[in-house]
Amino acid sequence: MTRALLFATLLMALGPSTGALAQAPASPGAIVVVDDDVARFWTAYDAVRGMADPVQQEAEFQRLYIDQGTPGLRAFMEAKGYSAATYVAAINAYPRYWDTVRPRTALAAGALVRLEGHLDRFRDLYPDLRPAGIYFEVGALRSAGTTLDDKVLLGVEMATGDQSVDTSQMSAGLQRFFAGYFASNPLANLDLLAVHEVVHTQERGERQTLLAQAVYEGVADFVAEQVTGRMPDLAYVTYGPQNDAAIKAAFRRDMMANDYSGWLYNSTDNAFGVRDLGYYVGYAIVSRYHARAADKPAAIKAMIELDFGDQAAVQRFVDASGYFAD
Repeated sequence: MTRALLFATLLMALGPSTGALAQAPASPGAIVVVDDDVARFWTAYDAVRGMADPVQQEAEFQRLYIDQGTPGLRAFMEAKGYSAATYVAAINAYPRYWDTVRPRTALAAGALVRLEGHLDRFRDLYPDLRPAGIYFEVGALRSAGTTLDDKVLLGVEMATGDQSVDTSQMSAGLQRFFAGYFASNPLANLDLLAVHEVVHTQERGERQTLLAQAVYEGVADFVAEQVTGRMPDLAYVTYGPQNDAAIKAAFRRDMMANDYSGWLYNSTDNAFGVRDLGYYVGYAIVSRYHARAADKPAAIKAMIELDFGDQAAVQRFVDASGYFAD
Protein backbone atom coordinates (compact mmCIF):
# COMPACT_ATOMS: atom_id res chain seq x y z
CA MET A 1 0.00 0.00 0.00
CA THR A 2 1.23 3.50 -0.83
CA ARG A 3 0.22 6.27 1.52
CA ALA A 4 0.68 9.99 0.90
CA LEU A 5 0.89 12.14 3.99
CA LEU A 6 0.33 15.77 3.09
CA PHE A 7 1.19 18.27 5.78
CA ALA A 8 -1.01 21.08 4.58
CA THR A 9 -4.24 19.11 4.71
CA LEU A 10 -3.24 16.04 6.77
CA LEU A 11 -4.81 14.01 4.00
CA MET A 12 -3.95 10.34 3.94
CA ALA A 13 -4.63 8.74 0.59
CA LEU A 14 -5.34 5.06 1.15
CA GLY A 15 -5.86 2.64 -1.67
CA PRO A 16 -4.54 -0.41 -3.46
CA SER A 17 -0.84 -0.64 -4.17
CA THR A 18 0.32 1.46 -7.08
CA GLY A 19 4.07 0.94 -6.75
CA ALA A 20 4.77 4.44 -8.05
CA LEU A 21 5.32 7.73 -6.30
CA ALA A 22 3.94 9.51 -9.34
CA GLN A 23 0.49 8.27 -8.29
CA ALA A 24 0.60 10.36 -5.11
CA PRO A 25 -0.72 13.91 -5.26
CA ALA A 26 1.98 16.57 -5.47
CA SER A 27 1.97 19.29 -2.86
CA PRO A 28 4.53 21.64 -1.36
CA GLY A 29 5.91 20.02 1.76
CA ALA A 30 4.41 16.60 0.95
CA ILE A 31 5.94 13.57 2.63
CA VAL A 32 5.05 10.40 0.75
CA VAL A 33 5.24 7.08 2.61
CA VAL A 34 5.61 3.94 0.49
CA ASP A 35 5.70 0.33 1.71
CA ASP A 36 5.01 -1.60 -1.51
CA ASP A 37 8.42 -3.28 -1.62
CA VAL A 38 7.97 -5.26 1.60
CA ALA A 39 5.32 -7.64 0.23
CA ARG A 40 7.23 -7.82 -3.06
CA PHE A 41 10.36 -8.99 -1.22
CA TRP A 42 8.57 -11.91 0.40
CA THR A 43 7.17 -13.02 -2.94
CA ALA A 44 10.71 -13.10 -4.30
CA TYR A 45 11.99 -14.76 -1.13
CA ASP A 46 9.52 -17.64 -1.45
CA ALA A 47 10.46 -18.12 -5.09
CA VAL A 48 14.23 -18.31 -4.58
CA ARG A 49 14.21 -20.40 -1.40
CA GLY A 50 13.09 -23.40 -3.46
CA MET A 51 15.98 -23.11 -5.91
CA ALA A 52 19.36 -24.83 -5.56
CA ASP A 53 21.34 -22.86 -8.15
CA PRO A 54 22.54 -19.45 -6.86
CA VAL A 55 22.71 -18.06 -10.42
CA GLN A 56 19.10 -18.99 -10.98
CA GLN A 57 18.20 -17.56 -7.58
CA GLU A 58 19.80 -14.23 -8.41
CA ALA A 59 18.05 -13.97 -11.76
CA GLU A 60 14.65 -14.73 -10.22
CA PHE A 61 15.22 -12.36 -7.31
CA GLN A 62 16.25 -9.63 -9.72
CA ARG A 63 13.09 -10.17 -11.77
CA LEU A 64 10.61 -10.39 -8.91
CA TYR A 65 11.98 -7.84 -6.45
CA ILE A 66 14.57 -5.50 -7.87
CA ASP A 67 13.23 -4.94 -11.38
CA GLN A 68 9.73 -4.24 -10.05
CA GLY A 69 10.89 -2.13 -7.12
CA THR A 70 10.15 1.46 -6.25
CA PRO A 71 12.61 4.35 -6.54
CA GLY A 72 13.20 3.82 -2.83
CA LEU A 73 14.46 0.30 -3.37
CA ARG A 74 16.83 1.47 -6.08
CA ALA A 75 18.09 4.23 -3.78
CA PHE A 76 18.53 1.79 -0.86
CA MET A 77 20.55 -0.56 -3.06
CA GLU A 78 22.73 2.32 -4.20
CA ALA A 79 23.24 3.66 -0.68
CA LYS A 80 24.18 0.28 0.79
CA GLY A 81 25.82 -1.44 -2.16
CA TYR A 82 23.14 -4.09 -2.49
CA SER A 83 22.77 -6.39 -5.50
CA ALA A 84 20.78 -9.51 -6.26
CA ALA A 85 23.85 -11.51 -5.23
CA THR A 86 24.00 -9.67 -1.88
CA TYR A 87 20.39 -10.54 -1.13
CA VAL A 88 20.65 -14.16 -2.20
CA ALA A 89 23.80 -14.66 -0.13
CA ALA A 90 22.05 -13.28 2.98
CA ILE A 91 18.93 -15.36 2.35
CA ASN A 92 20.95 -18.55 1.96
CA ALA A 93 23.21 -17.84 4.94
CA TYR A 94 20.54 -17.00 7.51
CA PRO A 95 17.24 -18.74 6.68
CA ARG A 96 16.25 -18.93 10.37
CA TYR A 97 16.60 -15.18 10.67
CA TRP A 98 14.42 -14.51 7.65
CA ASP A 99 11.76 -17.02 8.64
CA THR A 100 11.45 -15.59 12.16
CA VAL A 101 11.60 -11.90 11.22
CA ARG A 102 9.07 -12.33 8.41
CA PRO A 103 5.86 -11.94 10.45
CA ARG A 104 7.35 -8.97 12.25
CA THR A 105 7.96 -6.98 9.07
CA ALA A 106 4.18 -6.61 8.72
CA LEU A 107 4.18 -4.71 12.03
CA ALA A 108 6.01 -1.79 10.39
CA ALA A 109 2.65 -0.52 9.15
CA GLY A 110 1.85 0.59 12.70
CA ALA A 111 4.53 3.26 12.44
CA LEU A 112 2.62 4.84 9.56
CA VAL A 113 -0.21 5.80 11.89
CA ARG A 114 2.13 7.45 14.39
CA LEU A 115 3.94 9.28 11.61
CA GLU A 116 0.85 11.32 10.70
CA GLY A 117 0.96 13.37 13.88
CA HIS A 118 4.74 13.60 13.89
CA LEU A 119 4.93 14.99 10.38
CA ASP A 120 2.26 17.57 11.17
CA ARG A 121 4.26 18.65 14.19
CA PHE A 122 7.44 18.82 12.08
CA ARG A 123 5.76 21.20 9.65
CA ASP A 124 4.67 23.39 12.57
CA LEU A 125 8.26 23.57 13.81
CA TYR A 126 9.75 24.09 10.36
CA PRO A 127 7.29 25.50 7.80
CA ASP A 128 9.94 25.38 5.04
CA LEU A 129 9.99 21.58 5.08
CA ARG A 130 10.78 20.27 1.60
CA PRO A 131 9.10 17.23 0.01
CA ALA A 132 10.58 13.82 0.76
CA GLY A 133 9.73 10.15 0.44
CA ILE A 134 9.79 7.61 3.27
CA TYR A 135 10.32 4.11 1.91
CA PHE A 136 9.85 0.93 3.92
CA GLU A 137 12.24 -1.59 2.35
CA VAL A 138 13.70 -5.02 2.99
CA GLY A 139 17.46 -4.82 2.78
CA ALA A 140 20.19 -7.39 3.30
CA LEU A 141 21.00 -6.68 6.95
CA ARG A 142 23.27 -3.67 6.45
CA SER A 143 21.06 -0.82 7.64
CA ALA A 144 17.87 -0.14 9.56
CA GLY A 145 17.72 3.41 8.26
CA THR A 146 19.57 5.77 5.96
CA THR A 147 18.90 8.48 3.39
CA LEU A 148 19.81 9.25 -0.18
CA ASP A 149 18.95 12.73 -1.43
CA ASP A 150 15.23 13.27 -0.68
CA LYS A 151 14.52 9.65 0.22
CA VAL A 152 14.32 8.11 3.70
CA LEU A 153 15.14 4.40 3.44
CA LEU A 154 14.08 2.12 6.30
CA GLY A 155 15.27 -1.49 6.40
CA VAL A 156 12.39 -3.31 8.08
CA GLU A 157 14.22 -6.66 8.18
CA MET A 158 16.26 -5.05 10.95
CA ALA A 159 14.01 -2.28 12.28
CA THR A 160 11.13 -4.63 13.18
CA GLY A 161 13.21 -7.30 14.89
CA ASP A 162 13.29 -8.26 18.55
CA GLN A 163 14.77 -10.99 20.76
CA SER A 164 12.44 -13.57 19.22
CA VAL A 165 14.29 -13.37 15.89
CA ASP A 166 16.69 -16.29 15.44
CA THR A 167 20.28 -15.13 14.86
CA SER A 168 21.85 -18.52 15.64
CA GLN A 169 23.26 -18.99 12.13
CA MET A 170 25.24 -15.75 12.35
CA SER A 171 28.77 -15.18 13.59
CA ALA A 172 29.31 -14.47 17.28
CA GLY A 173 30.01 -10.83 16.47
CA LEU A 174 26.78 -10.40 14.53
CA GLN A 175 24.83 -12.16 17.26
CA ARG A 176 26.19 -9.69 19.82
CA PHE A 177 25.36 -6.78 17.57
CA PHE A 178 21.78 -7.87 16.99
CA ALA A 179 21.26 -8.71 20.67
CA GLY A 180 22.20 -5.14 21.59
CA TYR A 181 20.28 -3.64 18.72
CA PHE A 182 17.07 -5.56 19.42
CA ALA A 183 17.31 -4.58 23.09
CA SER A 184 16.84 -0.96 21.95
CA ASN A 185 13.23 -1.70 20.88
CA PRO A 186 13.69 -0.72 17.22
CA LEU A 187 10.09 -1.41 16.22
CA ALA A 188 8.70 0.81 18.99
CA ASN A 189 11.06 3.54 17.79
CA LEU A 190 10.57 3.11 14.04
CA ASP A 191 8.51 6.30 13.82
CA LEU A 192 11.26 8.16 15.70
CA LEU A 193 13.88 6.76 13.32
CA ALA A 194 11.77 7.85 10.34
CA VAL A 195 11.57 11.43 11.63
CA HIS A 196 15.32 11.46 12.35
CA GLU A 197 15.98 10.43 8.75
CA VAL A 198 13.49 12.96 7.37
CA VAL A 199 15.57 15.65 9.10
CA HIS A 200 18.59 14.41 7.14
CA THR A 201 16.71 14.92 3.86
CA GLN A 202 16.45 18.60 4.79
CA GLU A 203 20.14 19.05 5.67
CA ARG A 204 22.84 19.94 3.16
CA GLY A 205 26.58 19.96 2.66
CA GLU A 206 29.22 17.22 2.70
CA ARG A 207 30.74 16.92 6.15
CA GLN A 208 34.52 17.29 6.24
CA THR A 209 35.24 16.57 9.90
CA LEU A 210 34.05 14.42 12.78
CA LEU A 211 32.71 17.60 14.39
CA ALA A 212 30.54 18.41 11.37
CA GLN A 213 29.27 14.83 11.17
CA ALA A 214 28.42 14.76 14.87
CA VAL A 215 26.49 18.04 14.63
CA TYR A 216 24.72 16.72 11.51
CA GLU A 217 23.51 13.72 13.52
CA GLY A 218 22.84 15.86 16.58
CA VAL A 219 20.49 18.11 14.62
CA ALA A 220 18.53 15.06 13.46
CA ASP A 221 18.33 13.68 17.01
CA PHE A 222 17.32 17.02 18.51
CA VAL A 223 14.67 17.89 15.93
CA ALA A 224 13.26 14.35 16.07
CA GLU A 225 13.00 14.72 19.84
CA GLN A 226 11.17 18.04 19.45
CA VAL A 227 8.78 16.38 16.99
CA THR A 228 8.12 13.09 18.81
CA GLY A 229 8.81 13.99 22.43
CA ARG A 230 11.37 11.24 22.96
CA MET A 231 14.89 10.00 22.26
CA PRO A 232 15.94 6.52 21.10
CA ASP A 233 16.50 3.75 23.63
CA LEU A 234 20.24 3.69 23.04
CA ALA A 235 23.12 3.69 25.48
CA TYR A 236 24.60 7.03 24.41
CA VAL A 237 21.43 8.85 25.47
CA THR A 238 21.94 8.01 29.16
CA TYR A 239 25.69 7.39 29.26
CA GLY A 240 26.57 10.69 27.59
CA PRO A 241 25.21 13.15 30.17
CA GLN A 242 26.62 11.05 33.00
CA ASN A 243 30.14 11.17 31.52
CA ASP A 244 30.05 14.47 29.67
CA ALA A 245 33.39 15.91 30.81
CA ALA A 246 35.45 12.86 29.85
CA ILE A 247 33.60 12.40 26.56
CA LYS A 248 34.02 16.07 25.69
CA ALA A 249 37.77 15.97 26.35
CA ALA A 250 38.26 12.86 24.22
CA PHE A 251 36.05 14.14 21.41
CA ARG A 252 37.87 17.47 21.32
CA ARG A 253 41.11 15.67 20.48
CA ASP A 254 39.56 13.95 17.46
CA MET A 255 36.94 16.36 16.22
CA MET A 256 38.84 18.14 13.43
CA ALA A 257 39.85 14.88 11.71
CA ASN A 258 37.59 13.07 9.29
CA ASP A 259 37.88 9.69 11.02
CA TYR A 260 34.56 8.69 12.62
CA SER A 261 35.77 5.39 14.08
CA GLY A 262 35.10 5.08 17.77
CA TRP A 263 32.49 7.85 17.69
CA LEU A 264 29.81 7.04 15.15
CA TYR A 265 27.99 4.20 13.40
CA ASN A 266 28.12 1.34 15.89
CA SER A 267 31.82 1.38 16.70
CA THR A 268 32.84 0.66 20.30
CA ASP A 269 36.51 1.21 19.50
CA ASN A 270 36.92 3.91 22.12
CA ALA A 271 37.94 4.36 25.74
CA PHE A 272 34.31 4.21 26.91
CA GLY A 273 33.13 0.99 25.27
CA VAL A 274 29.84 2.69 24.27
CA ARG A 275 28.59 3.01 20.70
CA ASP A 276 27.75 6.27 18.95
CA LEU A 277 28.94 8.78 21.52
CA GLY A 278 29.41 11.20 18.63
CA TYR A 279 25.63 11.35 18.48
CA TYR A 280 25.60 12.42 22.12
CA VAL A 281 28.17 15.17 21.53
CA GLY A 282 26.27 16.44 18.49
CA TYR A 283 22.99 16.43 20.40
CA ALA A 284 24.59 18.21 23.36
CA ILE A 285 25.91 20.96 21.07
CA VAL A 286 22.59 21.42 19.30
CA SER A 287 20.49 21.39 22.47
CA ARG A 288 22.79 24.00 24.04
CA TYR A 289 22.46 26.14 20.92
CA HIS A 290 18.67 25.92 21.11
CA ALA A 291 18.59 26.64 24.85
CA ARG A 292 20.65 29.80 24.36
CA ALA A 293 18.56 31.09 21.46
CA ALA A 294 16.02 33.80 22.23
CA ASP A 295 14.07 32.96 19.06
CA LYS A 296 13.40 29.22 19.18
CA PRO A 297 11.78 28.90 15.72
CA ALA A 298 14.72 30.75 14.20
CA ALA A 299 17.09 28.38 16.01
CA ILE A 300 15.33 25.34 14.54
CA LYS A 301 15.54 26.89 11.08
CA ALA A 302 19.23 27.74 11.52
CA MET A 303 20.24 24.24 12.60
CA ILE A 304 18.32 22.51 9.80
CA GLU A 305 19.65 24.92 7.15
CA LEU A 306 23.27 24.93 8.37
CA ASP A 307 25.69 24.26 5.50
CA PHE A 308 27.65 21.30 6.83
CA GLY A 309 30.09 21.59 3.96
CA ASP A 310 31.21 24.99 5.27
CA GLN A 311 33.50 24.16 8.17
CA ALA A 312 33.65 27.81 9.26
CA ALA A 313 29.84 27.92 9.47
CA VAL A 314 29.83 24.69 11.48
CA GLN A 315 32.42 26.14 13.84
CA ARG A 316 30.38 29.33 14.32
CA PHE A 317 27.35 27.22 15.19
CA VAL A 318 29.36 25.17 17.68
CA ASP A 319 30.87 28.29 19.23
CA ALA A 320 27.40 29.83 19.57
CA SER A 321 26.31 26.78 21.55
CA GLY A 322 28.98 27.34 24.17
CA TYR A 323 29.41 23.59 24.60
CA PHE A 324 33.20 23.53 24.52
CA ALA A 325 33.47 26.71 26.60
CA ASP A 326 32.39 24.92 29.76
